[in-house]
Parts: sequence; structure tokens; C-alpha cells
Amino acid sequence: MAKARAIVKRRKAVRNIKKITKTMQMIATAKFQKSLKRAIGTKPYTQKVRELVRELAASVGNVEHPLLRRPTAEDRKNRIALLVITSNRGLAGAYNGSVLRRTQHFVREQEAAGNAIDLYVVGKKGYSFFNFQKRPIAQRIDAQDTPKFVDVEKLANQFMADFIAGKYDAVYVAYVNFISAGQQKPDVMTLLPLAGVQSEGEGAKPGATGGTQRGPAYDAQTMYDFSPSATELLDEILPLTVRTALFQAFLDATTSEHVARMVAMKSATDNADKMVKALSMQYNRARQSQITTELSEIMGGVEAMKG
Repeated sequence: MAKARAIVKRRKAVRNIKKITKTMQMIATAKFQKSLKRAIGTKPYTQKVRELVRELAASVGNVEHPLLRRPTAEDRKNRIALLVITSNRGLAGAYNGSVLRRTQHFVREQEAAGNAIDLYVVGKKGYSFFNFQKRPIAQRIDAQDTPKFVDVEKLANQFMADFIAGKYDAVYVAYVNFISAGQQKPDVMTLLPLAGVQSEGEGAKPGATGGTQRGPAYDAQTMYDFSPSATELLDEILPLTVRTALFQAFLDATTSEHVARMVAMKSATDNADKMVKALSMQYNRARQSQITTELSEIMGGVEAMKG
């Protein structure tokens, strides 16, 4: 009887866990739907800002801006900033593990190249990981289920100020890129210097520096009027590009976290169902064996009384 009772207790515990995982799955699904709308809604804006920068760079020609600075051999500090975005909570499958493994690979590459790394860590999981490895952390940032642009803007302004001052040669962001509901990929994005603007702007005819100018962007037949000048617009739009890119990374990371937790809790719920069925079969066998033993003992007692 003791074995059957143990199985009953274990089955009850699994059912209670199943209720918890089912509830967590529902919460993660609701958060994912809300976060998905924000991540998808901001991507067209982020891409359009980037496209506008390319068009302006094409019209200006040889673009010179502190945010586009590529350090020369003499100016290099051999120091970079790396922002790692993780979560505060676990039970999200391989979400934190994947981004931390990608970060470790990137850190080894940079250290092999002779660069020192200042770590900026978002989330308790990343902080615990690097703290366990005894790596110094420049700044710890709390993760939020709903990232706010105001908070991300402050962080972006801090990175831009340090980059312009020459403290860092580059700024990178390690996060999980949300591609679709079925695909999320850990990635390291170059936040600064802004990549691709100068190369895409090369070959274009430099425009005038006045208040209104014309210049070809992609199509030689397409002409654009800029007022104020493209150079003044770049001074305004390049910082905006950095802020929107960083904010998009936070949104993608948060959405990927909710997807990972939703999938993990669904798997846990399904496994709990299978375990309950398996325990029920074990209980039935144990109970049947116990009844058979009791009947045998009764029949043995009856035969003994007859004798």
C-alpha cells in the first residue's frame, strides 16, 4: 500500500505543477501578443529612418560625423563597450543560454584581437552569469517586460557621448533578434559606429551646403529637396538612428523572451500530462498487484482453516 500511496502523492504534485505551468503559459502568451505589436509596429519606422540616413548620405557624398568615426591606428583605444540583454527570470528555455553563449564567443574574439571590453548587462540572469565568471561589469541595468523609450534613450545618449569622446572604439549589443514567432536568433549588433552609411553614400555627387539642395539617392532620376541642408539633417537624424536601433533591440529581445517562455511552459504542460498518465498506469498496476496479494492471503487463510 505504501508504494501506491507514494504514486498518488507524486501524481497530485505533478498535477499541481501542471496548473502552474499552464497559467504561466497563458501569461506569457498575453505578454507576447502585446510585445509583438510593439516590435512589429516600430520596425518600419526604424527601417525608414535608416533609409532616410542613406539617402541623405548619398546626397552629401563624403559624410563626416562623430557618430560615423572609424578610429585610425593612432586614435584606437583598443576598448569597446558591449551591452548584453538578458531577462530577470528563468523558465524561458534556451533564451538566456543562447544569448550568453553568443556573447562568450564574441568576447573571446575581441580579446584575441587585443580589445578590452566594458560590459553593460541588462537583466539578473546576465549579471549572475558574469558575476560567477568574476568578470567586471561596468553597469547593471534592470530588465523590463515593457521597455520604455525614455529609459533606452538615456542609455543610447550615454553610449554616444562616450563614443564621441573617444572612450570606446565601438559599441556592440548582444541580444536575441526576433525574426518571427517561430524563429529567434542570438546576434551581436554594431550600434556604433553607424555601419553602412558611408559606404552606401560613396560614389554620389556631393550636394550644395546651402539651406536647400538636390542630390541623387538610389535612382539617378529621383531628385530630393532638403530644407534645411542634408548636413544639418544628419546631425539630427544620426543620433535618432542610434536611439531607435537600440530601442528596437530591446523590443526584439523582450518579444523573444516571451516566445521562449511560452514555448517552454507549453512543453512543460505537455510533459506533465504525459507524466500523469504514466503515473496513473503505475498506480493501477500497483493497486492490482496489491489486490492480488490480498486475495492470495485470504485464500491461504481459508485453506489453513479448512485443514
